[in-house]
Amino acid sequence: MTTPLIIIPARMASTRLPGKPLASIAGLPMILHVAERARRAGAGRVIVAAGDPEIASVVSRAGYEAVLTDPDLPSGSDRVHAAAQQLDPHGESRIIINLQGDLPGLDPETLRAALRPLEDPAVDIGTLVAPIRTDTEARTDSVVKVACAFGSATAQTARALYFSRQPIPWGSGPLWHHVGVYAWRRTALARFVSLPESPLEKREKLEQLRALEAGMTIGCARIAEAPFGVDTPEDLDRARRILEGLSA
Repeated sequence: MTTPLIIIPARMASTRLPGKPLASIAGLPMILHVAERARRAGAGRVIVAAGDPEIASVVSRAGYEAVLTDPDLPSGSDRVHAAAQQLDPHGESRIIINLQGDLPGLDPETLRAALRPLEDPAVDIGTLVAPIRTDTEARTDSVVKVACAFGSATAQTARALYFSRQPIPWGSGPLWHHVGVYAWRRTALARFVSLPESPLEKREKLEQLRALEAGMTIGCARIAEAPFGVDTPEDLDRARRILEGLSA
């Protein structure tokens, strides 16, 4: 397996929390927390795919690599693909890790786990899942659930069958929280961004369903805990409490 590119898409426009990449947490913009955790993972070259010059400037001044992408690109996946094409136009890196820029609490070790499903040549995309531990988590629509079944208590990977904002599957048994980190085969990412939005993607507002509807295989690697994400002002307050407490 070639050394991956780790690309972190970031843009200032956000419906629920505008400007969140540069929101200060424990004295640093959030995007720098994410970039540093990606660097510590040691899984590949780390690049921020910035949709805005101010993000690129902050990232570059801090000593990380940034590339400007078209601010009008429709999704983070499109931004990641555009950055990969700029930085590696000949496709020498055959694996692209898409790391969301709103995961400042990511454990660096878990980033490497997203590569595990790609050890199976039949898998197009690797991603992460963590156990859902409370009923509130299961019923919160911002927590994306994935229907997958690990073959045993020690199995580390499973195939994703469906993603939803609803608790799935029905019946007794574990529920899995999808963590939005993707390890793409380069060819799968290129195909994905060439496809139109799919019907289930539009319905659930989950772009990974486009891949499933197109017949791509998504493999899930299990991790112990889902990192906290920052989507709302309340999430930002929580991130500040946690990370400022760790740095105190």
